[in-house]
Amino acid sequence: MQEPLLIGWREWVSLPQLGLAAIKAKIDTGARTSSLHVTALETFDRNGRTWLRFAVTPRRRRARTVVCEAPALERRAVTDSGGRTAQRWFIRSTIVLGGERLQAEINLSDRAGMLFPMLLGRTALRGRFRVDPDLSWVCGRRKRNASA
Repeated sequence: MQEPLLIGWREWVSLPQLGLAAIKAKIDTGARTSSLHVTALETFDRNGRTWLRFAVTPRRRRARTVVCEAPALERRAVTDSGGRTAQRWFIRSTIVLGGERLQAEINLSDRAGMLFPMLLGRTALRGRFRVDPDLSWVCGRRKRNASA
């Protein structure tokens, strides 16, 4: 069995199915699910399935908004760190971290008040990564020309 990849408490990830080449993620082993900051979330029907259209805007100057579409997995209750429960939409997407590709469920929420537009939870990390909270950007820093 392969040794889990060592990562820090914050890393750059990509979500290629959503057109997001580089986005800052907080690695949070206390959170069960992963979460992505989105705006302008809307539902629509495509071939009898519920789909979601949403905008992702990285928090950098001159950043462009990326409009994404993904099939909805489901809508379910999520309790945040403050103990508040809200209904959130979930999608499944590929996440690339340190050369590792994984499929993960991601809830879509308003994380505008948070420092990181993405939170990578323990379900996505399980068995593939070891987290050292003393480290940051173990898998590399974002290249200047990378989007998102």
